[in-house]
Amino acid sequence: MRVAVITPVSGRHAHLHLQRRGLQAGTVRPVLHVVAAMGDTGVARELVGELSTVVHDVTKIDGSLPLARARNEGAQQAIAAGAELLVFLDVDCVPGSRMIERYVGAASVAIGADPPSLLCGPVAYLAPPPAGGYRLELMPYGAAGHPARPVPPDGAVIRGGSHELFWSLSFALLAPVWDQIGGFDERYTGYGAEDTDFGQRAALNGVRLDWIGGAWAYHQFHPSADPPVQHLADILRNAQTFRRRWGWWPMSGWLRAFEQRGIATYDADSDRWLAT
Repeated sequence: MRVAVITPVSGRHAHLHLQRRGLQAGTVRPVLHVVAAMGDTGVARELVGELSTVVHDVTKIDGSLPLARARNEGAQQAIAAGAELLVFLDVDCVPGSRMIERYVGAASVAIGADPPSLLCGPVAYLAPPPAGGYRLELMPYGAAGHPARPVPPDGAVIRGGSHELFWSLSFALLAPVWDQIGGFDERYTGYGAEDTDFGQRAALNGVRLDWIGGAWAYHQFHPSADPPVQHLADILRNAQTFRRRWGWWPMSGWLRAFEQRGIATYDADSDRWLAT
């Protein structure tokens, strides 16, 4: 099976470097790595190693990261190159040695299945790196899977999971399933909700969500705010777009946290979250 990995990138070049080392060390290597560089002209300097690579430039939208567009255009590049299985991996995620192998195994079983499947692997969050940085052979540094998402045993599959739990950190699907879902909605720009929307689009188009045991990815540590106040404008805008489309509020925990901090408020008359 011809596998392409698609990675949206804007900065985090050290993370990209380790991700590519992980892809090269895996039991199954992709035939292509599509790096969707979002306004990142320096990314080519980090493309070391033996992976066949396409760098696709994606223009930022009003200064915001066009994550939905980057994934869509990356998928187009991969499919045009003959990829049968699309694996999406965020730049700060290192693939486990068997991640692609497990995705390929699950996808091979799913060819022609009714309903088709959207494949999600577990992601573990790493502690800060030791002196000298992370070492692939020592992954996962004691990290555990996300407590709010299923973690099937290695080689097992949990079928028919909740589409509300879909995340874009690490997932895979066959090219015809990508076409059936229709890609990401490019009305979402910047941070937040485009992946929750994608999960709902999958459900609407009759695509099941499966959790793939052993398809581990490891999220490299980097400082982050909780809630992500630096993305306030993006989150409020994207939440409203989602609300108009699906009738409920995504990222509700963050919205409430913003309200508690006094930086956002819900206006019932207009059914909008507004920055204060």
